[in-house]
Amino acid sequence: MIHAIAAHELRRMMLSPLAWVILALIQFLAALQFLNSVEEFMLNQPRLLNYENPPGVSDWVVAPVFADVAFMLLMVIPIITMRSLSAEHRDKTMSLLLSSPVSMTEIVLGKYVGTLYFLLIMVGMICIMPLSLMFGTSLDTGKLLAGASGLFLMLAAFSAAGLFISSMTNSPAVSAVASFFLLFALWLMFWLNSGGQKLSGVIEYISLLNHFVPLLQGSISTNNAVYFILFAVTFLVFTVRRLDIQRLQG
Repeated sequence: MIHAIAAHELRRMMLSPLAWVILALIQFLAALQFLNSVEEFMLNQPRLLNYENPPGVSDWVVAPVFADVAFMLLMVIPIITMRSLSAEHRDKTMSLLLSSPVSMTEIVLGKYVGTLYFLLIMVGMICIMPLSLMFGTSLDTGKLLAGASGLFLMLAAFSAAGLFISSMTNSPAVSAVASFFLLFALWLMFWLNSGGQKLSGVIEYISLLNHFVPLLQGSISTNNAVYFILFAVTFLVFTVRRLDIQRLQG
């Protein structure tokens, strides 16, 4: 049942012009950043030869592209998830959803997995650009895999938070704005910490970027992967509990 709901959710997104606009826009902006990073790497390559351990093309090109895409999607994913559940409230179809024989867990996971399918397509399209570097230079595939994995985990965390916010309101616009501010606040914690304003250990751990940056640098650790998984699971559990409460009240 989860797969059926996920397939329906993906089909709904792919039939929307907004999804194609988002795919095209992100690909275009990522391509601009990619070409700009490649140009900078080529211009600075003679100077880098003087270093004992110079940064490679993976550090100079791939990591910045993934970092920029993550920030762009911080603003875009709230738009992707805003209709997931809030539209059900707005269109008065939530009562039908709640009265269906499907469990709330299956509904939430189905919608979430459908969104992940869409994001997997997006990440795959973006990875084509760094992979093209293999034809002209030595690409660190380990760092590429770590960066792509980190990007997908980050987007999975974004989506879980966006889905929860979508369950809290019947206005897709309010859902998008609230999701953006939540994600941006979690993103901002990293810059506050790196800017000299040391945060407490708990708040520092919550920061999304504290766990994303090491993956961009090629450091795959269980701690960072577990963080993103726990982040997503926490918001999915919140969403299921929210819908269960609505079902009991209805």
